[in-house]
Amino acid sequence: MAHLVVLVLDDPDQCYEVLQVWEEVGAPGATILESTGMARLACVIRDDLPLMPSMRDILRNRELHHRTIFAVVKDEETVDRLFAATQRVLGDLDLHHTGILFAVPVTRVVGLERKNRQDV
Repeated sequence: MAHLVVLVLDDPDQCYEVLQVWEEVGAPGATILESTGMARLACVIRDDLPLMPSMRDILRNRELHHRTIFAVVKDEETVDRLFAATQRVLGDLDLHHTGILFAVPVTRVVGLERKNRQDV
């Protein structure tokens, strides 16, 4: 069964290294999103914001940003390899300011096994 593997990475500077090891252990590809956690927003106290600030106004400070990386993989063995590789790069994810890594089963997926158009 396919799985969706998601990593909310606290330090954006580690994103490239995580992507490298994910590729090495079998992730067919990954999508990266810039993200911000609710706890980080709650810690922000700024008096220079307009009365109705936009998210961009609030998120101007680089340290608020995370990277959320996700990939769909074909089996649980690949999930295990991704978890092990991620923890080799990031260390103990139970420590503060490292990240959160989880996987959920995917009941249906199309496009995971890529073919060339001329092979169809």
